[in-house]
Amino acid sequence: MKRLSLLTALAASAALALSGCGSDDPLSTDNNGNDGATKTVRVGSANFPESVVLAEVYAKALEDKGFTVEKTLNIGSREAYIKAITDGELDVFPEYTGNLRLYFNDKATASAPDEVYEELVAALPDGLTVLDKAPAEDKDAVVVTKETADKDSLKSIGDLKDVAGDMTLGGPPEWKTRQTGVPGLKAKYGVVFGDFRELDAGGPLTLKALQNGQIDVGNIFSTDPHVASGELVALEDPEALFAAQNVVPLVRTAVVDDDLKSTLNAVSAALTQEELLELVNQVVTEKQDPADVAADWVEEYVK
Repeated sequence: MKRLSLLTALAASAALALSGCGSDDPLSTDNNGNDGATKTVRVGSANFPESVVLAEVYAKALEDKGFTVEKTLNIGSREAYIKAITDGELDVFPEYTGNLRLYFNDKATASAPDEVYEELVAALPDGLTVLDKAPAEDKDAVVVTKETADKDSLKSIGDLKDVAGDMTLGGPPEWKTRQTGVPGLKAKYGVVFGDFRELDAGGPLTLKALQNGQIDVGNIFSTDPHVASGELVALEDPEALFAAQNVVPLVRTAVVDDDLKSTLNAVSAALTQEELLELVNQVVTEKQDPADVAADWVEEYVK
């Protein structure tokens, strides 16, 4: 067994390191060379709850089909984990069609689900593959508290134009430069904030900062239970700054075979918007363990 070094650093927050098989092919035979060999697949996640539970869903579904799965969760931003996949240290990752497409082609313009998926497939570099997209999606959203929305009569992102100069926007560090962040808000809507505070991607830091008034506007994901409850208001996006964001498995091409493809495509087929909201609610609101939530869901929905 050889020790992999890159992801040890990338996943330091999770205190996990990866070990790889001696073969360069992760879909390697077992020690006895049997035909029914165990296949090893390495599944990762980004550092927010939805990504973690989706990674656990992929992992459980693959385990149930006879794969051996190694997990490295809470890696960090797309910039970090894409490098891990392209370097061959991860094999499967839950992704989102719109933002992944822009990562590889920042000139892409489509906003509808099928067209976004087509642009994504065309933009992927050699060595990376996406399987079927799920009906479920989770968009970045520009979010305010209900109190702020009522006070400033905010319904859409454009309504922020006249008040943003006195406001603080909170979000992940990469929002300062991503076209779906600060630059895009200015280009699409003419919205320029007085300050930007580096927090996390739709996670607990941004949520808490919104709730206690440390920021006025935050990057929260559209599936967040606090949006569904009405505590937070996701502002409308008529200019489609945030394109379709269907959940999709990003896979290292070298590990794709019929078993892996059919397993992950079955997950995508079952993952409706309602099911995604419930998975996130159980993890975020009910504080259930993502692995347990994923196991129950796979048992019920993935055949």
